[in-house]
Amino acid sequence: MNNMRRFAMIGVTAALIMLGAGTGPGMAGPRAHVYLLRGLMNIFSLGMDTLAAQIERHGINATVDNYADWQTLADHVAAAYRAGTEGPIILVGHSLGADAVMEMAAYLGKKGVPVALVIAFDGTKSLAASGNIGRVINFTQRKYAFIRRGRGFHGLLANVDVTSDANINHLNIDKSERLHARAIGAILAVVGVRHRSAASVAHIHHAPALSRGNHRANVAEPADSTRRQRGRRREAER
Repeated sequence: MNNMRRFAMIGVTAALIMLGAGTGPGMAGPRAHVYLLRGLMNIFSLGMDTLAAQIERHGINATVDNYADWQTLADHVAAAYRAGTEGPIILVGHSLGADAVMEMAAYLGKKGVPVALVIAFDGTKSLAASGNIGRVINFTQRKYAFIRRGRGFHGLLANVDVTSDANINHLNIDKSERLHARAIGAILAVVGVRHRSAASVAHIHHAPALSRGNHRANVAEPADSTRRQRGRRREAER
């Protein structure tokens, strides 16, 4: 019996070592990446830079590019996803950049790459959400630029009409702190799942190997004490 317990403990220890090694720097899994695209002339969407900086404060990779480069960027994303270095993929854009992230997502869909989240800030036209997108949030003040469900799309779609906010217009919607907060909340909802999973692995890795056995022993102690008390009572009654 003692040998069986010893072998079981060796097996548990080996499993924990392998689990820890799998989460080490040498075998790091894919990292979430948020790609943000500016609009016309690459100078009117600087709110994307502010948002990227806020995202990076949460430990999430975020880069800002010109909307005109979306296809070259998408090829890079596809290669990184296939290599297992990036994921989930999140796309954010303003104005023409908002149009571009929708087109970029559809292009990635043709390459078999899933896009977890797309956030559009006031795109210039109505586009269809492709089937590889998990969720779309469209902040818009143009009802003609609502995003619609495309063929095969089964994700979540929210067209957020901000026309009632007199302080928001096309040139500053990308800088809205309120909308930035909503965007970051949605991003963390996607990326946070992976962060919680990593935390669970770390907890298991650092837990005492005999925690379950110790727990059973602690539970049994009160029962033994109760039996001794009952025995003393019977002796007193005699």
